[in-house]
Amino acid sequence: MKPPYEITKRILVLYGQILDALGQCKSLNLAKPEATLRRRNRIKTIHSSLAIEGNTLDIGQVTAIVDNVRVLGPRKEILEVQNAIRAYDTLSAFSAGSIRDFLRAHGLLMEGLIEHPGEFRRKQVGILKGKEIQHIAPGYAMVPGLMKDLFGYLKKDDDPGIIKSCVFHYEMEFIHPFEDGNGRIGRLWQTRLLMEVNPIFEYIPIEETIKNSQERYYAVLAESDNAGRSTKFIEFMLEAIEESLRKTIGSAKIPAFDFQKRADSALASLGDWFDRKAYVSVNKGISEATASRDLKRLLLEGRVESSGTGRMTRYRRR
Repeated sequence: MKPPYEITKRILVLYGQILDALGQCKSLNLAKPEATLRRRNRIKTIHSSLAIEGNTLDIGQVTAIVDNVRVLGPRKEILEVQNAIRAYDTLSAFSAGSIRDFLRAHGLLMEGLIEHPGEFRRKQVGILKGKEIQHIAPGYAMVPGLMKDLFGYLKKDDDPGIIKSCVFHYEMEFIHPFEDGNGRIGRLWQTRLLMEVNPIFEYIPIEETIKNSQERYYAVLAESDNAGRSTKFIEFMLEAIEESLRKTIGSAKIPAFDFQKRADSALASLGDWFDRKAYVSVNKGISEATASRDLKRLLLEGRVESSGTGRMTRYRRR
């Protein structure tokens, strides 16, 4: 049974913007960001996801734990970081469509923190906000069947994988399948699902963007609960994904492409007719003078043809 949600105009616009950002990542050879950026983003991911859950260790302390340096802090919070490091380091080895691997991932995240890590809850739970019950989760006996249905939706539904990852995140939080750790496993598994769309998502710190909008994150979860559909949550998560991609692009070191690499990359990604400005946009960091020289050389080599003159000149691949 397909979870209830609508594909709104806003969702379509955001989805298009995400595809555009992924195209820029490809043109910049960011399929796997350089090592320093990968490390920095992984630390941001771990720190942010745990901070959302109340972990008080700062990013410097998380960095030290990643580097196997001893830090002073609450034992439980240090263990949360150590567990998260293991879970994210193992992420690519998990099968995105496997309930068994989903449970294994929860086990890594929550080992030593709860009584039954990696196992569905065995009691009724609710979510408190202050002294008020914000959400009563489905009965524990329903959890295995509901999660089986949710993984079935991932496998069988034809909607784009990016949208399905958002739906999964919301529906899993609604089902609340574990005693504790539902938030952190929801964010981790959405990343695993996004990696099926594009491997770069392993290194995109979406959790940091969520942390910076934490109140809105909880608000759209509640709004979607009240509406009985995840539409608003999908919109929020697509915004977070798009923003996180743009930040990663902005933080990346621009590779020193030579002419051949620049030209091949541009001609592979640009459409029918394009101008010098478009050529610059897919070769981030080059000057207009460099773009003009590249285009002139492409004309001389017969790889493109042109139409118009001056600023109105357009080019097309032969």
